[in-house]
This record gives sequence, structure tokens and C-alpha cells, in this order.
Amino acid sequence: MLEMGGRLWTIQLLVQTLCLTSVDAFSNGKVTEACGSMMPKHGHAPNTTHSPYTLAVNVTEFSSGDYIQVTISGTTYFEGFLLEARNASNPDSAAVGSFILTNPKTTQLLQCGHTPDSAVSHTSDARQTQIVVIWKAPQNSPAAVKFLVTVVAHYKTFWVKIPGPVVSQSGVTPIPPKPTTPSTTIKTSTPSVLPRPFSSVGCGQQKSCLLDPVGCDPEKDPSCFFLSFAPKGQTVVFELSGPSDGYIAFALSHDTWMGDDDMYLCVRDDSLVDVSAAYVKGRSYPQEASENVLTDVAWRLADGVIQCRFRRQVLVPQDPTRFSLDAQYYLFMAYGEAENGEVHRHGRQPLISSQQSVINGPAEILNGSRSPLLMKFHSVLMLIAWMLAGSTGTFLASYFKPDWPERTLFGQRIWFQVHRGLMILTVLLTCVAFTLPFIYRGGWSKHAGAHPYLGCTVLALALLQPIMATLRPPPDSSRRWVFNWLHWGAGTVAEIMAVAAMFLGMGQQSVLLPHSWRLVVLAGFLAWVVLLRVLLGLHKKGYIKTRFCDFVSKASDTDQQRILADDSEDSTWDAWFKIVALLAFVIGNSGFLISFIHTISGL
Repeated sequence: MLEMGGRLWTIQLLVQTLCLTSVDAFSNGKVTEACGSMMPKHGHAPNTTHSPYTLAVNVTEFSSGDYIQVTISGTTYFEGFLLEARNASNPDSAAVGSFILTNPKTTQLLQCGHTPDSAVSHTSDARQTQIVVIWKAPQNSPAAVKFLVTVVAHYKTFWVKIPGPVVSQSGVTPIPPKPTTPSTTIKTSTPSVLPRPFSSVGCGQQKSCLLDPVGCDPEKDPSCFFLSFAPKGQTVVFELSGPSDGYIAFALSHDTWMGDDDMYLCVRDDSLVDVSAAYVKGRSYPQEASENVLTDVAWRLADGVIQCRFRRQVLVPQDPTRFSLDAQYYLFMAYGEAENGEVHRHGRQPLISSQQSVINGPAEILNGSRSPLLMKFHSVLMLIAWMLAGSTGTFLASYFKPDWPERTLFGQRIWFQVHRGLMILTVLLTCVAFTLPFIYRGGWSKHAGAHPYLGCTVLALALLQPIMATLRPPPDSSRRWVFNWLHWGAGTVAEIMAVAAMFLGMGQQSVLLPHSWRLVVLAGFLAWVVLLRVLLGLHKKGYIKTRFCDFVSKASDTDQQRILADDSEDSTWDAWFKIVALLAFVIGNSGFLISFIHTISGL
């Protein structure tokens, strides 16, 4: 088990007087008898020299219901303490507000007066140098609050009512503290509560994201496992979310196996979340980092989902177990059970078992907003192959066979040569693009859904087409119709599956385009292709030509004009209509293609 230490989660600023007393006669910390005076009943006088202990809070102002982080620390060990918050204008009054523990193993709540959980004390005489708790401002809070603590270094050595900083309600002038020992207001980042769930908006643009299932949104789907990272100067901001009653975690790894990894955990501890960095050595349990390397920590618990956010420096020279973020790693994401802030082990590998969801894939952390170059090339080559080259080639074969019968290109009819050239280009681009994900992943991608299977099918059909074309029977053969149907059928299925692969491919982690944008553009491309094919299909059947000729005939005044219109306008109309349709098809498809390439280049 991994002991998750006490780290605080605060929302805003709190104000009151906090008093901490340790009574060594009560090593179990049950010191409610000392709530009023905060004086240990040890039979000795308190120490009046300078105290080696200080109180610190993370805010200077608060509102009713806010949370304040309170830290007791010292340059030497202490064995006991008693902490309270009191009205700053009347420090001898009863304790106000209530506390929340961050480490129930070393601290406990006491009821001083009529207010439950209004004081905090130790649970044993074990030596420690820091205590962190959270104080919640009551609805009827005084205008200013002062924190007081009594600390017992040893039985005969203790300091009573060490004053902490004064915090005031917003809009009220705070009462200046008169400390007898240094006190500190901490304005560095401390854990806070996230106001709302994370969102996949911005994935692929402002931040890189891992999503399981692919395309899910943690803001709308509580079953969505989500990890994002975005570089901010010399730091990287991480967001982690997933359904779990215990913990969620992710790790940076040099390989595809857990072990010797840089790990980050968000562990539920009752109503709080402990966010920490750890290191996995070999197959052992994660060891929490000795240095606090995380800043801007925030968390959220709702609907069975744990969410946490934090910032980390790209380089952490003071902690050699923290990997540099200016490199490429495999990312693992996991979840599991925890009890009292302790991670439970499942299976034979730490944090991973058959019951846990694990996502992995290489990613460049520092340039987190950029997709890998190989996957960009893969996407661009596939789009050129099937949005432009392949679709134009099949468009020519479907509607331009009768055109330019007297003209040839290298001994073959024009439509055939252009069709064959475009389809050969399509096959070559598909083959090259097909190999890039295997180079990037180092093998088969197990978390890409149906996309790789569709890609394999498209490649197989694309390779089958030239083989069938080479073995086709002569035009006058009785078996020619078999080839025609097989060639048409394989080409049609390949196009349909290529479009389906496009829809799924644009949602992959390595090239994650904005969800709504990619759906609109791909749907627009599909509608454009279908529209032009329907128009030329109707023209091929004579419906559009007949309507035009009827219009010309009605506009003619004589039978001779009608005959001339039928003879001259008919062929001219056919030629121009099909040429305009072909140009529109190529230009329109090119426009959709360019928009995709432009967006992919910015990932």
C-alpha cells in the first residue's frame, strides 16, 4: 500500500483565530479539558523563549463557507499540539468554525465548547515537523479570525497560544496581528476545489488529450477517462479525470511496461483528494516524492468521478526521479481502489490489473499541443488519396467513359489513362500512409477502435483493384461483366470504408481534431460528393438533359429552330455540363482537403 500523505485542498480564504495545544499528559490527543486555556496540564510552566514553530494560512480574506488551509510547521520536531480558531477581537472567546483533516492518522478533531470539530490535536506522541488542516468559516463568522496553537516539543517543553495570522471577512478592515513569533501568510498555490468538470474542448489545439473511450467528453460523460497536458512556459499543466471510488493515476514511462516510471496520483481520502507525485521502482509500490514538485493543485469529487489538476516544472533538478518533460514517453493511465488514502494493489503489477483501464501511447509532453509528425503525414496522405485522387478517379470512370471517343493519351482513351493514373496514385499513397502508424506505435494499436481494421480493409481492396485490372478479360469476352461488377463493387466498398475510416481517424488521440468541427466538415464533404454524383447520375439517365431541351424547344418559334436546338444544343449542353461538374467536384474536394490539412498542420 502507498501511504498518501496529508496535502490540503482549499477553496478560498478563511478568517478566524486558531489555537493549537498539545498536552503531553494525554499522548492520545484527547485534550478537550484544555480547550479554553490551551494550557497543557503537565505541572510545568510554558516556555517564553522564541518559538521554533509557526502558523501559516493561504489567504488574507474570506467569506462565510470558505475554506482556509492552515499549516503548523517547525524547525524542530514536536510531539503534540492543540489548534483552534478564535474571534480576533476577543482571543479569549470560544473556538469558532470547524476543521477538516487531511491526514487522519496523525491528527484528530475535537469539540471545544458547543461547536463540533472546532479544534485539532495529535493522535499520538509520534514526532513530526508539519501539520496541515483545513478550516471552514461558519455562517456567523466574526469580522476577523485569529489562529492560535499550543505546541509541545516534549513533556516539559511547550509553547502556549502561539499566534498565527489574522484573516478578515471580505469588505472588513482586518485587525493587525501582534505576533510574539513569526507568522506567515502563504500565497503560493495550494489545493483548491475545481468549480466545474474538465472538458475535451480545446483538445488537439490548446492541449493534447488522451480519451477512453475515444472521443468522450468528461464534462458530459461520467464514464470518460481523461488526461490532458498543455505546456505553459517552463511548466506543463496536467488534467486527470476518471470514474473511481479510490484513485486515478497516470505515469510517464520509457517503455510499454510499468516499472521505473514517473507517476502522479489523485487518491480519494474521504471527502478530499490527495494529489501527489510518486516513483515506481521496478515492480514495487509507488513511493511518494520527498519533494513537493506540484503547484496550482485543484481537485473535484462528484458523481463517482475523481478529477485533479496540477502544474509541474519541465525540469525538476532537485528530484532526480522526476522525468524531464522535454522528451517523449509512453503514457499509462490507471484507476483502482483505495481506503483511508491508501492505494490498494490489484494483480501482479502496481496500479494495473485486469480490473483497471489502462491507456498508453507515445506522446511528446513539452510540445503537448502538437501531434506526432508521422501521424500528421499519415492523415494527410490518406486524405489526399481518398478525398481527391481516389474519388476523382472513380468519378471519371462512372460518368466520362463516352466522352472524347476520338482522342487518346499514350494509346488509350483519355478517361481511362487519367482514371488509371489517379488510382495508381491512390494505391501508392495508401501503402505509404499505412506503414506510418506502425512505425510510430512500434506495432499494432490496441486502443484505436475500429479505425485500424477499416484501414487494413481499405488497403486490401486498393491492392486488389490493380490485380483484377491486370487479369481482366477482353472487352468482348462473355465474362467481362463479371470483372465489371467485381471492379465496381470493390471500388465502391473501398470508398465507403475509406470515408468511415476518416470519420473515426479524426478522433484518434494522435491526431485529435475538434469534435464538432470535424463532423461538420466531413459531413459537408460527403454531402458534396453525393450531390454531384446524383446530378451526373440524373444527367446520365437523361432527366436533366430532357428538361433543358424542353425549355429550349418551348423558347423556339419554328419547327426548324426546334430541330437546330435539338441537334446543336444537346451535345454542347452535355459537354459543358459534365466539364463544369468535374471542375466543381475537383475544386470542392480540394477545398475540403485543404481545410483538413491546414487544421492538422496546426495540431
